Parts: sequence; C-alpha cells; structure tokens
Amino acid sequence: MKAFSYSMIQNHDSISSTQIRTEQKNLGWASLGLHTYVKILIISVLFCYLFFEQIDKIVFRWLDDPSWSHGFLIPLFSLYFLNQHKNEIISIKTRPSYLGLFFLICFIALYFLDVLHFGFAYGEPILMIATIAAIVLFLGGWYLVRYSWLPVSYLIFAVPLPARFYRQITIPMRQLAAQVATVLLNFVPKLEASVSGVVIDVIYKGVKKEPALDVAEACSGMRLLMAFMALGVAMAYLHYRPMWQRLILLATTIPIAIFCNVIRVTVTGFIYILWDPRYAQGVWHDLLGMLMLPLAFGLYGCLAWFMSNIFTEEPIVSSENIIVRRRER
Repeated sequence: MKAFSYSMIQNHDSISSTQIRTEQKNLGWASLGLHTYVKILIISVLFCYLFFEQIDKIVFRWLDDPSWSHGFLIPLFSLYFLNQHKNEIISIKTRPSYLGLFFLICFIALYFLDVLHFGFAYGEPILMIATIAAIVLFLGGWYLVRYSWLPVSYLIFAVPLPARFYRQITIPMRQLAAQVATVLLNFVPKLEASVSGVVIDVIYKGVKKEPALDVAEACSGMRLLMAFMALGVAMAYLHYRPMWQRLILLATTIPIAIFCNVIRVTVTGFIYILWDPRYAQGVWHDLLGMLMLPLAFGLYGCLAWFMSNIFTEEPIVSSENIIVRRRER
C-alpha cells in the first residue's frame, strides 16, 4: 500500500510539473493586462518627448548615411531578444528597485548637462540608452534586468559613431586594404602597383592608369564591420553553444569583416585594371560591397560549424519526471 501511495505521489508531481510547463508555453504578451500596456505607453510617450531631438538625429543619420542604414534593424532584433524570454518575463514578479530611480535621475541630469554644457555628441545617445536600462531596473527590478540587459545594450549598435572618431578608425582600415591589394595586384604579369597612403598607382603594360585607385572612405569596410558585428552578436546569442565558443565567434567578427573588405578592394582593383573601369564604380561598386556580407556570414558559419563538430559536449541526462516505484518485501 505504501509503495502504491509513493508511486501516486510521484505521478502527481510529474503531471503537475508537465502542466506548469504547458501553461508557461501558452503564455502570451496579452496576459500582461491592459494596465501594463497603459503604463508602457505612458513611459514611451514621456521618453520620446524627452529624447525627441536625439531620436530624430539618429533616424536621420540612418536615412542619410548608408553606413548606418542597418540601424533600422537593431530595435527589431532587441524586441526579438525580449520575445525569446517571453515566458520568464511574464511569469516573474517584478520588484521595483529604487537604485534604478537614482540612476534614472542621474542619467537624465547628465543628459541635459551634456546638451547644455559639455557638448559631447556621442554621450547623448549613450545616456539615452542608459536611461532605458535605468527605467527597466526601477520598474522591474533585477529580475527583469536579467532578461533584458542584452536587448537594451544591443541598441548601442544603432548609434552612429562621431564623425571624427569614425574617420580615425577608417583611415588605418583603408591603408591596410590598399597595402594588401597592392601586394596581390603585383602578382599579375606586366602590372606594377605602388601604394601611397590610401592611393594605389598602377602601371599596366607600360601604361599608367589614370586616375589612380583611391580607397575611399566608403571602401574602408566600416559599413560591413558595424553591420556584421551587430548580426554576429545576434547569431552568437540565439544559437546555443558554450560560452567560450560564443566569445570566439564574437572576437572573429572584426578580422572576418576586415578580410572581406580587403577582398572587395582587391577585386575592385582587378576589375578596374583588367576589365572595364566603369564596372569598378557606381552601382556595380555598391553591389560588390553588398556581396561581401554573404561572404562574411559564410566564413562565420564555417567557423561555427567547425567548432560545433570538432568540440562536442556530452548531453546532461535529466532526472526530471522519473517515476520511482518501491516494492515491499
């Protein structure tokens, strides 16, 4: 009789845990209730009113500068990251943190100080994102921060870099691409190439090519680098794998992007010299740049496949829902 009772308890526990998981799977954002969405709407309106000028600048930069056109996708990815933890976010009991209120006041104050006094342009959008993090901490507590820290911090990829800092990064990238392309071009018979900064002078079959090849700012690879880093972070987060593999994948986004841009500049040089200069500029030039993104993801995917197949971990055997029956002798 005792054995039968023990078995029934185990069966009941097993069914209860299954029911709980089923209910969690059926949770939807609508279960938050109307009052929650009213609060979110009020906070969103106040936030947009407070940072309207900054939001307008960022969106205009997305529209005006092709290097930052990927910014439109970043908020969508952030929402997708939140949706990945929908059940956890809906089921947690929020505990407001007054430390978040303190940070909120500090960040808003620093924002207005920067606007009125310091004038550090890049600090304003960063403080805007920090304000979002402070709001989450204040209203939802540390439990909500646990599931929302990545979606909030991911918004940094949508913030355009300051023009001066952007140029400082692009110059060495342009020089590297020009130097490597020059080395590869010299392997072509009857072709002599020399580089000066970001300009490649070419003499082919005794005739100097005019104008010289100029690795412009658009060919620096920054557009590919920023977009690929953002998407690389998303892929490393969404695909479950050990933390060390995720860190390696994130670290390789920069060299892969630089490598693909070197290929772009070199191929452009070959087209300019050996084929037809008109196919090395304009829409053809932009199309070649767009083709580098699939190449970068191909290399990224090969690395991910290599690590997944070479380094395997033994699956953890779960003891959940195991029914134990004991017999009396």
